[in-house]
Amino acid sequence: MNKETILSEITIKAVRSSGPGGQNVNKVSSKIILFFDVNQSKSLTVEEKEQIKIALASRLNSDFILILSCDENRSQLKNKEIVIKRLIAMLSKALIVPKKRTPTKIPKAIIKKRLKDKSSWSQTKQLRKKPRLENND
Repeated sequence: MNKETILSEITIKAVRSSGPGGQNVNKVSSKIILFFDVNQSKSLTVEEKEQIKIALASRLNSDFILILSCDENRSQLKNKEIVIKRLIAMLSKALIVPKKRTPTKIPKAIIKKRLKDKSSWSQTKQLRKKPRLENND
């Protein structure tokens, strides 16, 4: 994943924000909406695209476009920086391949000990029972 080419592939749109700013909200377009088309990206390999589609399936629309928005600040520039950082972090996290888990083998000594403890508990419980008296009829 090449960050510079990804930044050249994104589309950024500024719209009026509903966040803090008072009268300023009505005049300035400080909210930033970022669009990133996963299918059209030249900086991602086919495998990376598939991995992103799986990892970010709930965040992508039907055309596989990732849409992020930010209206946390009154400044358009700060919102733009935040949304770009979010995109890079999201893509980086989606591209991490989890390590394959290798199941551990239980040692024979542990299995033997477990069975021994089990039988000793069974013996203890058997000794706690009332003795059964047999009727000789």
